[in-house]
Amino acid sequence: MSDFIPPASPTGPSLNDFASFYLYGLTSQPYQQSTDLAKFGELYNLVIGNHGGLGIASTFHPYQLVNQAGISVWYAAYAQFYAQPNRLEMFAEMTVEKASFVVVPPASFAEFHVWPDTRLTTDENPIFGRFVPFVIPFLVRKDPELLRWDKEFAAAEGDKNRISPYLKTVNEAIHFVQPAPAFILGFGEFDEQQPEQLIEHFVSCRDMLL
Repeated sequence: MSDFIPPASPTGPSLNDFASFYLYGLTSQPYQQSTDLAKFGELYNLVIGNHGGLGIASTFHPYQLVNQAGISVWYAAYAQFYAQPNRLEMFAEMTVEKASFVVVPPASFAEFHVWPDTRLTTDENPIFGRFVPFVIPFLVRKDPELLRWDKEFAAAEGDKNRISPYLKTVNEAIHFVQPAPAFILGFGEFDEQQPEQLIEHFVSCRDMLL
Protein backbone atom coordinates (compact mmCIF):
# COMPACT_ATOMS: atom_id res chain seq x y z
CA MET A 1 0.00 0.00 0.00
CA SER A 2 1.29 3.46 -0.83
CA ASP A 3 1.84 6.52 1.31
CA PHE A 4 -1.36 8.46 0.53
CA ILE A 5 -3.04 11.39 2.21
CA PRO A 6 -6.81 11.33 1.60
CA PRO A 7 -8.67 14.52 0.72
CA ALA A 8 -10.17 16.70 3.46
CA SER A 9 -13.67 15.56 2.55
CA PRO A 10 -13.28 11.86 1.73
CA THR A 11 -15.78 9.93 -0.32
CA GLY A 12 -16.52 7.03 1.94
CA PRO A 13 -15.41 6.14 5.47
CA SER A 14 -13.69 8.94 7.36
CA LEU A 15 -11.12 8.75 10.12
CA ASN A 16 -13.94 9.64 12.53
CA ASP A 17 -15.37 6.17 11.87
CA PHE A 18 -12.34 4.65 13.61
CA ALA A 19 -10.68 4.74 17.03
CA SER A 20 -6.95 4.42 17.73
CA PHE A 21 -5.91 1.81 20.29
CA TYR A 22 -2.60 0.29 21.36
CA LEU A 23 -0.88 -2.29 23.49
CA TYR A 24 2.11 -0.90 25.33
CA GLY A 25 5.03 -2.58 27.03
CA LEU A 26 8.79 -2.74 27.53
CA THR A 27 11.51 -4.37 25.46
CA SER A 28 15.11 -3.86 24.31
CA GLN A 29 14.36 -3.21 20.61
CA PRO A 30 11.10 -1.27 20.16
CA TYR A 31 11.00 -1.02 16.36
CA GLN A 32 10.34 -4.55 15.10
CA GLN A 33 8.58 -5.96 12.05
CA SER A 34 7.38 -9.39 10.99
CA THR A 35 6.20 -10.63 7.62
CA ASP A 36 3.80 -13.01 9.36
CA LEU A 37 0.64 -10.97 8.77
CA ALA A 38 -1.50 -13.89 9.95
CA LYS A 39 0.08 -13.59 13.40
CA PHE A 40 -0.72 -9.87 13.45
CA GLY A 41 -4.30 -10.81 12.61
CA GLU A 42 -4.39 -13.33 15.46
CA LEU A 43 -3.06 -10.69 17.86
CA TYR A 44 -5.75 -8.27 16.65
CA ASN A 45 -8.46 -10.84 17.38
CA LEU A 46 -7.00 -11.65 20.78
CA VAL A 47 -6.85 -8.01 21.90
CA ILE A 48 -9.60 -6.29 19.91
CA GLY A 49 -11.96 -9.22 19.36
CA ASN A 50 -15.01 -9.20 17.11
CA HIS A 51 -14.58 -5.67 15.76
CA GLY A 52 -13.72 -4.61 12.24
CA GLY A 53 -10.54 -2.65 11.69
CA LEU A 54 -6.88 -2.66 10.82
CA GLY A 55 -3.93 -4.32 12.47
CA ILE A 56 -0.65 -2.47 11.89
CA ALA A 57 2.27 -4.78 11.13
CA SER A 58 4.98 -3.27 13.30
CA THR A 59 5.91 -2.31 16.82
CA PHE A 60 7.16 1.19 17.57
CA HIS A 61 8.87 3.33 20.14
CA PRO A 62 6.35 6.02 21.22
CA TYR A 63 8.53 8.65 19.55
CA GLN A 64 8.01 6.87 16.22
CA LEU A 65 4.21 7.05 16.37
CA VAL A 66 3.98 10.63 15.10
CA ASN A 67 6.24 11.74 12.27
CA GLN A 68 7.86 15.12 11.60
CA ALA A 69 4.77 16.24 9.67
CA GLY A 70 2.53 15.51 12.65
CA ILE A 71 0.95 12.44 11.01
CA SER A 72 0.30 9.54 13.37
CA VAL A 73 0.81 5.91 12.42
CA TRP A 74 -2.95 5.42 12.88
CA TYR A 75 -3.71 8.15 10.35
CA ALA A 76 -1.18 6.58 7.98
CA ALA A 77 -2.99 3.23 8.32
CA TYR A 78 -6.29 4.94 7.54
CA ALA A 79 -4.72 6.64 4.51
CA GLN A 80 -3.44 3.28 3.26
CA PHE A 81 -6.92 1.81 3.68
CA TYR A 82 -8.52 4.80 1.95
CA ALA A 83 -6.15 4.41 -1.01
CA GLN A 84 -7.64 1.02 -1.82
CA PRO A 85 -10.12 1.14 -4.75
CA ASN A 86 -12.36 -1.37 -2.92
CA ARG A 87 -12.36 0.59 0.36
CA LEU A 88 -16.18 0.77 0.46
CA GLU A 89 -16.43 -3.01 0.20
CA MET A 90 -13.72 -3.41 2.85
CA PHE A 91 -15.52 -0.99 5.15
CA ALA A 92 -18.78 -2.89 4.66
CA GLU A 93 -16.98 -6.09 5.68
CA MET A 94 -15.60 -4.31 8.77
CA THR A 95 -19.10 -3.14 9.67
CA VAL A 96 -21.25 -6.18 8.88
CA GLU A 97 -18.85 -9.11 9.15
CA LYS A 98 -16.49 -7.48 11.70
CA ALA A 99 -13.62 -8.24 9.33
CA SER A 100 -10.10 -7.09 10.11
CA PHE A 101 -7.20 -6.44 7.76
CA VAL A 102 -3.47 -5.87 8.25
CA VAL A 103 -1.48 -2.97 6.77
CA VAL A 104 2.28 -2.52 6.62
CA PRO A 105 3.21 1.01 7.75
CA PRO A 106 5.39 3.30 5.62
CA ALA A 107 9.12 3.01 6.28
CA SER A 108 9.19 6.71 7.19
CA PHE A 109 7.89 5.78 10.65
CA ALA A 110 11.26 4.19 11.41
CA GLU A 111 12.52 7.70 12.17
CA PHE A 112 12.40 9.02 15.74
CA HIS A 113 10.64 12.30 16.42
CA VAL A 114 10.80 13.41 20.05
CA TRP A 115 7.56 15.09 21.02
CA PRO A 116 7.46 18.18 23.23
CA ASP A 117 6.97 15.61 26.04
CA THR A 118 10.56 14.41 26.51
CA ARG A 119 10.07 12.17 29.54
CA LEU A 120 10.94 8.98 27.64
CA THR A 121 14.36 10.23 26.57
CA THR A 122 17.31 8.59 28.29
CA ASP A 123 18.69 12.02 29.20
CA GLU A 124 15.61 12.65 31.29
CA ASN A 125 14.96 9.09 32.46
CA PRO A 126 17.97 6.77 31.93
CA ILE A 127 15.91 3.71 32.96
CA PHE A 128 14.15 3.86 29.57
CA GLY A 129 17.44 3.01 27.91
CA ARG A 130 17.40 -0.35 29.69
CA PHE A 131 13.65 -0.94 29.64
CA VAL A 132 12.64 0.58 26.32
CA PRO A 133 8.97 1.48 25.72
CA PHE A 134 7.18 -0.03 22.74
CA VAL A 135 3.67 0.19 21.30
CA ILE A 136 1.59 -2.07 19.05
CA PRO A 137 -1.15 0.03 17.37
CA PHE A 138 -4.63 -0.95 16.14
CA LEU A 139 -7.12 1.14 14.14
CA VAL A 140 -10.61 -0.08 15.02
CA ARG A 141 -14.02 0.56 13.47
CA LYS A 142 -16.08 2.34 16.13
CA ASP A 143 -18.64 0.02 17.72
CA PRO A 144 -20.67 0.23 20.94
CA GLU A 145 -19.65 -3.30 21.93
CA LEU A 146 -16.74 -3.75 24.33
CA LEU A 147 -13.35 -4.70 22.93
CA ARG A 148 -12.14 -8.14 23.95
CA TRP A 149 -9.49 -6.64 26.25
CA ASP A 150 -12.19 -4.73 28.12
CA LYS A 151 -14.50 -7.76 28.21
CA GLU A 152 -11.79 -9.93 29.73
CA PHE A 153 -11.07 -7.36 32.45
CA ALA A 154 -14.78 -6.83 33.13
CA ALA A 155 -15.29 -10.58 33.51
CA ALA A 156 -12.36 -10.82 35.92
CA GLU A 157 -13.86 -8.04 38.10
CA GLY A 158 -10.45 -6.89 39.27
CA ASP A 159 -9.32 -10.39 40.30
CA LYS A 160 -5.65 -10.71 39.26
CA ASN A 161 -5.81 -14.50 39.39
CA ARG A 162 -8.69 -14.56 36.90
CA ILE A 163 -7.12 -12.12 34.44
CA SER A 164 -3.60 -13.60 34.61
CA PRO A 165 -4.20 -16.41 32.06
CA TYR A 166 -5.47 -13.91 29.50
CA LEU A 167 -2.53 -11.56 30.06
CA LYS A 168 -0.13 -14.49 29.76
CA THR A 169 -1.73 -15.42 26.43
CA VAL A 170 -1.37 -11.85 25.13
CA ASN A 171 2.27 -11.72 26.22
CA GLU A 172 2.99 -14.97 24.43
CA ALA A 173 1.13 -13.77 21.34
CA ILE A 174 3.43 -10.77 20.84
CA HIS A 175 6.62 -12.82 20.86
CA PHE A 176 6.51 -13.51 17.10
CA VAL A 177 7.37 -9.80 16.64
CA GLN A 178 8.67 -8.79 20.09
CA PRO A 179 10.66 -11.74 21.47
CA ALA A 180 10.98 -12.36 25.21
CA PRO A 181 11.84 -10.74 27.54
CA ALA A 182 9.53 -8.11 26.01
CA PHE A 183 6.30 -7.87 27.98
CA ILE A 184 3.00 -6.00 27.94
CA LEU A 185 2.12 -3.39 30.55
CA GLY A 186 -1.37 -2.47 29.38
CA PHE A 187 -3.77 -1.24 26.74
CA GLY A 188 -5.04 2.24 25.89
CA GLU A 189 -6.70 4.57 23.39
CA PHE A 190 -4.56 7.18 21.65
CA ASP A 191 -5.80 10.77 21.73
CA GLU A 192 -3.99 12.89 19.14
CA GLN A 193 -5.01 15.99 21.09
CA GLN A 194 -3.38 14.62 24.26
CA PRO A 195 -0.54 12.32 23.17
CA GLU A 196 1.17 12.83 26.52
CA GLN A 197 -1.35 10.41 28.03
CA LEU A 198 0.52 7.58 26.30
CA ILE A 199 3.82 8.83 27.73
CA GLU A 200 2.26 8.93 31.19
CA HIS A 201 1.58 5.17 31.07
CA PHE A 202 5.31 4.51 30.96
CA VAL A 203 6.35 7.22 33.39
CA SER A 204 3.88 5.90 35.96
CA CYS A 205 5.72 2.53 35.84
CA ARG A 206 9.20 4.07 36.16
CA ASP A 207 9.63 3.61 39.90
CA MET A 208 8.95 -0.13 39.76
CA LEU A 209 11.80 -0.49 37.23
CA LEU A 210 14.43 1.27 39.31
